[in-house]
Amino acid sequence: MQRMINKLSKYWWCQLVGWGGYAFLLLFVAFSQSERVQWKEIVYTFFVMIFGILCTHYLRKVIVRLKMLEMSFEKALIYFFFGIIICTFFMVLLLSLVAMFLFDNGVFNMSLFNRRFTVSYPQQVVFIFLWVLIYFTWHYVEKHRNAQFDKLRLETTVRELELKTIKAQMNPHFIFNALNSIRALVDENPQRARSAITELSNILRSSMASDKAEIVSLENELSIVKDYLALETIRFEERLVVKYDIDENTLELPIPPMMLQTLVENAIKHGISKEISGGIIRIGSHINEQQQHEITIQNTGQIIENAKSSGNGFGIMSTHQRLGLLFGNRASFEIRNVGEHMVEAKVLMPLY
Repeated sequence: MQRMINKLSKYWWCQLVGWGGYAFLLLFVAFSQSERVQWKEIVYTFFVMIFGILCTHYLRKVIVRLKMLEMSFEKALIYFFFGIIICTFFMVLLLSLVAMFLFDNGVFNMSLFNRRFTVSYPQQVVFIFLWVLIYFTWHYVEKHRNAQFDKLRLETTVRELELKTIKAQMNPHFIFNALNSIRALVDENPQRARSAITELSNILRSSMASDKAEIVSLENELSIVKDYLALETIRFEERLVVKYDIDENTLELPIPPMMLQTLVENAIKHGISKEISGGIIRIGSHINEQQQHEITIQNTGQIIENAKSSGNGFGIMSTHQRLGLLFGNRASFEIRNVGEHMVEAKVLMPLY
């Protein structure tokens, strides 16, 4: 019994306490108005509590199934209004039938039935309205609190990503390769060497500033990716071919900062660099038929099964996490083999 009580959720505690308190209030009023209360009135009050719990529980199921708490205020108000009316109707109907069996010995009297129904209906409407108001207020407060918590988690994740990205970009291999490529260009092509230094500076500056915003425009992110790929082109030369397929209507759409750069870096590290003859990277951005922002990064290579299970490191994991925090279940991310020679990372995000 103790274990069963401990397993009761807050919702069921509120249901039992709320409707139990209402039943107690009815009995208190009955005792204050009469010196003696019949057992039939106690039984009737018990049914008030039971039917109240059942009707509001099914009303809650309807609210959850129709996702009424996610609707606009005007639309939710209409649904709540009809929900209260219908829920109260069934509750009062059941109570009127119980009253007929308890107080009228099971004899159906239409006028008496109508009178009981008419008297009880406004009273129950008020109480169920209060139930809905408390339920809505509770979830509104919870939603606001969760939003604040998610915001804090997002800020922490963005900062963590910034630190991880700087660490990844400033690792000895990346810095050594970039500076080595620039050094080789100093005598051969001084102008390109100066451009490469600017590109490297832009990447480091952007990674340091990525913790100042939760989202950036695709256009800003693309400029960093182009700088990064320009540096990698110096290293890979003709082994790296980059192709862009960007819908101009998506340039101003928001995306998580450094997400695209992280996925492109992942394509270089796990795809192109492992191919002797190099390969292709295709970056695409479109609005699909479902009115979602679709970003794809394709690269030459194949994902090995054990690499899939490992999640491909921090970049892939952080992409999943930040998309979930920013857009919830309205966004998705997957990375998979396409054919026998290509890998595709696809991100789907809502337009608003």
